[in-house]
Amino acid sequence: MEGGFGFPLGGDPEDLLRGLREFAEQQAETVQEAQREQFATLTLNTAVELTGAALSQLQPSGTPDEQAIALRDAMRVLFPEAVALVSAARQGFMRER
Repeated sequence: MEGGFGFPLGGDPEDLLRGLREFAEQQAETVQEAQREQFATLTLNTAVELTGAALSQLQPSGTPDEQAIALRDAMRVLFPEAVALVSAARQGFMRER
């Protein structure tokens, strides 16, 4: 006869303990996966927000070409940092289970 959560009632106590252990391990894996996904999502959002905030602080002046150069110069500094955050997030998503 099956009990709640798929555990047999009655039967061998060792089987019950083994089933409980497996259930606990599965739950722990599920929680770890959810935490990795949450970390990755937060890291991606942080990369986007930090890049946007940094660019919004710029007040380039001059001709359109000079303004474009100023924005490109800023992105040369910001882009590697954003890539590092996105890379960390990607590793969180792709980490083996």
